[in-house]
Amino acid sequence: MQITKIVITGGPCAGKTTGMGKIQREFSKRGYTVLFVPETATELITGGVAPWTLVSNEEYQKCQVSLQKRKEEIFERAATKMNAEKVLIVCDRGVMDNKAYMNDIEFENVMGELGLSEVEERDQYDAVFHLTTAAKGALEAYTLSNNGARIETPEQAIAIDDLLISAWTGHPHLRVIDNSTSFEGKLNRLIEEIASFLGEPIPLEVERKYLIRYPDLKKLEEKPNCKKVEIVQTYLHSIGDTEVRVRRRGKNGRYIYYRTEKKRVSDTARTDVERRISQEEYVEYLMEADPSRRPIHKTRYCLTENNCYYEIDVYPEWTKQAVLELELLTEDQEVTFPEDIIIIREVTADKAYGNHALAAQMPEED
Repeated sequence: MQITKIVITGGPCAGKTTGMGKIQREFSKRGYTVLFVPETATELITGGVAPWTLVSNEEYQKCQVSLQKRKEEIFERAATKMNAEKVLIVCDRGVMDNKAYMNDIEFENVMGELGLSEVEERDQYDAVFHLTTAAKGALEAYTLSNNGARIETPEQAIAIDDLLISAWTGHPHLRVIDNSTSFEGKLNRLIEEIASFLGEPIPLEVERKYLIRYPDLKKLEEKPNCKKVEIVQTYLHSIGDTEVRVRRRGKNGRYIYYRTEKKRVSDTARTDVERRISQEEYVEYLMEADPSRRPIHKTRYCLTENNCYYEIDVYPEWTKQAVLELELLTEDQEVTFPEDIIIIREVTADKAYGNHALAAQMPEED
């Protein structure tokens, strides 16, 4: 049984409601049982529980996060009891959406009182898809009429949209769907991104990789749309021409674990099958590590800019260069780069800069 939990998020008036209907239709056709976890904020606010009806926003957020988590637990438990091969749980917003509506102190207090970790709450979802508010690039479509809980002006909607992207930045699979096409085109791109992630018909990952000058880490860490993640990646004995690895990902002692199988089909594309594993499974897999390849330790800076999701990997062995990776939907998609990033050269097809090769030997710095 395959159970996948994703988040559909986005700024006010982004098309989430219409998108949910399209997700139901499209993925039911593909054999999925599709479950929807309703938006918690709308339920609470229309029911009379709101930041302005409680003694403080912080107390409201504790209620919202608690209810959000409880609802997701119930849907996940129900999914395991269904007579279905593939279940897709779609969360209309996730726990990290709440961070956009709190200041840093409120967020730390809420996480602390509820005994939660930011890394674990963010990365518990298999993928996150952000629909950009209509206030960014499609202002004529922005309206408050279709949601009784929506009160934001276009300017406020844009600010919230930016905060939501920042809150989810750092997740291993975050995609931003902008307003560069018609609304129907926007929803079609959402379906394509979800299908691509689910591996329908095959799990194809299109990636471009660039060698870059060593970035200004302080400047990166000051960006609200950039999050730092510590990664340890260990390669296991390969199965034929398929690379198998396990990864520990997180920070400050809080980690999520994955097992991944990758097989290259072209210079820029490869099949990619990844699943979450427990810490116990991770430790067991380490016993199968390939002794000819060392574990890779790296610091990853996840950066959201230009409606793209960049991953900048900094290795302790290098002081002059780093690697930037960018996942694309198609092999011919146009590539843009973040500000202040200096490209040395593309290394997508250079096997020496693949992580599997880096685990054997780090190339000399350019």
